Amino acid sequence: MSSLRNAISRRAHKERAQPSSRKKFGLLEKHKDYTVRATVYHKKEETLRKLKEKAAFRNPDEFYFQMIKTRTVDGVHKPESRANKYTQEQLIEMKTQDIGYILQTLQREKKKIEKLTAVLHSVDNHPSTKHIYYAEDRQEARELQLQSSENRGPTPSDDIPHHIKRKVAASYRELEARKSRVNELEKIYADMSLKKELQKKGRKRKLHEDELKNPTSNPVYKWRSERKR
Repeated sequence: MSSLRNAISRRAHKERAQPSSRKKFGLLEKHKDYTVRATVYHKKEETLRKLKEKAAFRNPDEFYFQMIKTRTVDGVHKPESRANKYTQEQLIEMKTQDIGYILQTLQREKKKIEKLTAVLHSVDNHPSTKHIYYAEDRQEARELQLQSSENRGPTPSDDIPHHIKRKVAASYRELEARKSRVNELEKIYADMSLKKELQKKGRKRKLHEDELKNPTSNPVYKWRSERKR
């Protein structure tokens, strides 16, 4: 019976619109709008109830070390500065880990470039289908030339399907993107290595342009030679 009841078309009951006399109050709230508003209201109400319950059962003797490490400014807790949280040796160690990750990523990208270049090189270099014929005189040479021009078929590039050509073009775009990424990683690796060396102990100074044999835009530093005991 339920299937027959659903087979009969029924009238779609629509919610009434805002009366013309009350259009100044905006759109009339529908049931779906009320549902969303009620859900948000009850969610906030439940959150306040849980916070009140935690405050009621709070242990007055509860203590955290963070209580003495922060100060209150206009009713807001401000943690103490952590600028000197790490020593110089710890900073150098963290810098070494970052450089190792950059170097690993750089090597992985270079291997992918080599593999992709080899694949594209094998696709582009088609085997040669040319044959060499030897003629005894000019007449036979003309006949062989005429015969080869008549039997000449389509070029190897014409035999490649269209979807293969699109994949090859996409591979070339990927190769160019990976090369640009390698260049960026090499610059980042050089900058991080320089910053790591500058953090080490020892007197150093930045060389001027007239002191450089090969002028460059990157800064060049010189360390003072120290006697090793």
